[in-house]
Amino acid sequence: MKIFILGTGRMGAWLTEELCWNHEVWVHDQDPLRMKYFIKVHRILDLHELDAVKPDLFINCVALGNTVEAYREVLPHLPESCIIADIASVKNGLADYYKTLNRPFVSSHPMFGPTLANIRDLHDESAVIISESCDEGKRFFREFYQHLGIKIFDYSFEEHDRMVAYSLSTPFASSMVFAACMKKQEAPGTNFKRHMAIAKGLLAEDDRLLTEIMFNQYTIRQLELINSQLAYLTHIIRQRDYEEMKKFLDTLRSNIAD
Repeated sequence: MKIFILGTGRMGAWLTEELCWNHEVWVHDQDPLRMKYFIKVHRILDLHELDAVKPDLFINCVALGNTVEAYREVLPHLPESCIIADIASVKNGLADYYKTLNRPFVSSHPMFGPTLANIRDLHDESAVIISESCDEGKRFFREFYQHLGIKIFDYSFEEHDRMVAYSLSTPFASSMVFAACMKKQEAPGTNFKRHMAIAKGLLAEDDRLLTEIMFNQYTIRQLELINSQLAYLTHIIRQRDYEEMKKFLDTLRSNIAD
């Protein structure tokens, strides 16, 4: 299959390096230096070069928030039969946009970051394939993820964004609040160090990515739940209510039990 990948950030570079062994891959990035170390890959310096390539699949890996703009730049250089794909972490608005195109599309979301995941062993990682996607596109990504041992979930566009608000926005918000409370003080505790490592890993991500995930339309509800539980915990602590604290901790253990 002829595949064109736009954007060689962390996920774009990972996809390029994985797919180039079994497919013919072309890649383009606004910064040409980011493409210099790829092997078995065709580098495109000008999008007009795509006119002659006629790719079968276009994977849009630009920064979250620029997805639609990137489509508008690239689509004039693609054949009508080319499947267009995104890997956006938040799908808000994409469903309506795809309806205006009358093109085959597939929307997916690898639920891991190459900086934190062990990309040589992804058996503990997950990915989402959007159910509204075209059959051929879904088949391509399903086979790709299965080959890497990645667990696959099928969600609609709406189900995906609700899930992201729960699985990403909630821990992101917790880490951000943790980091907001930091001060220059030595803290040798093991749990503290673990939380610090998670916060540093999160804040090493691109600002636009973090912002768009937190601006997911379903994030506010998750933040309201966090605020509610913090208010409840604050009340228990102020009252020094041992019985209520026991009930609270029992509820927490039940919530996270396998």
